[in-house]
Amino acid sequence: MIEVIVTNKQPLTASVCQLQLTAADGSPLPAWQAGAHIDVHLPNGIIRQYSLCGATDSNSYEIAILNEPNGRGGSQYIHNQLQQGDTLTISAPKNLFPLVPGKHKTLLIAAGIGITPILAMAEQLHAEQLPFELHFCARDQQHAAYYERITQSGYARHCLFHFSLGDSQKRLDPNQLLAGYSQDTQLYLCGPNQFIHDVIGAAEQLGWPAENIHREFFAAEAIDHSDDQSFEVVINSTGQVLQVAKDISILNVLEDNGLFIPVACEEGVCGTCITGLLEGEADHKDVFMSADEKQKMDQITPCCSRAKSKRLVLDL
Repeated sequence: MIEVIVTNKQPLTASVCQLQLTAADGSPLPAWQAGAHIDVHLPNGIIRQYSLCGATDSNSYEIAILNEPNGRGGSQYIHNQLQQGDTLTISAPKNLFPLVPGKHKTLLIAAGIGITPILAMAEQLHAEQLPFELHFCARDQQHAAYYERITQSGYARHCLFHFSLGDSQKRLDPNQLLAGYSQDTQLYLCGPNQFIHDVIGAAEQLGWPAENIHREFFAAEAIDHSDDQSFEVVINSTGQVLQVAKDISILNVLEDNGLFIPVACEEGVCGTCITGLLEGEADHKDVFMSADEKQKMDQITPCCSRAKSKRLVLDL
């Protein structure tokens, strides 16, 4: 864990603020690559994940936070209570949404606050002089965080804005956009859940290879637990058998029995708690893993996923 100071806090839009974080002891912060995020431990006990979107070789980290009045309190605390000069604890950068640049074309699509990891990717690709396009969807210019930074950048000619208010012809049409790309184009996508599902659905219908589609969700969808049943989990290293009632998570059962695994979002978004699955059929309820990864049945997110079989054997 790293103690940092909020050395700058400023609004990017009416609902998005930017924080600059510097190590409290003045030491350099760990290096990172585009797509990385940090866990931010807030003084009110909430842990949230935010994508890094500044310069990768800087001695400070830059994150941007959307104020979500109906959220779980993290963004409201940052917007309403956190002040410049305050101290926070963060994790080292983690990259579960890595950019894999190559000589092929890269297509970047962001919606809303999803611009944060996508912006870092655009800046890395530009620095490496690799071909890419950036498509940024927002309500209007006033709601597009980093609008000026993008339009004044050296890669502005590779960027196109799609605003949902006003001229409907400027809105993003995923089918039209995705139809004109070659089979080796890599797609990176971040934004609201339904937006991601719509774009991925269009890509699949157009025959895009699944391995060319990379996405990151910022929030979990409402999880239906109405059909949840009880089951057993077995700890492979000890043979211990634990009962998971229908109204409790695997994660909570593990913790109640002194088995602690890394955890952050607790809603199947970040992938921090992913655990190996040796036997059994999981009922995957996370949005982190891809459909192909879920089908393999070799890992599970204990924070939200459950079992379709009577027993799961965990690689713990």
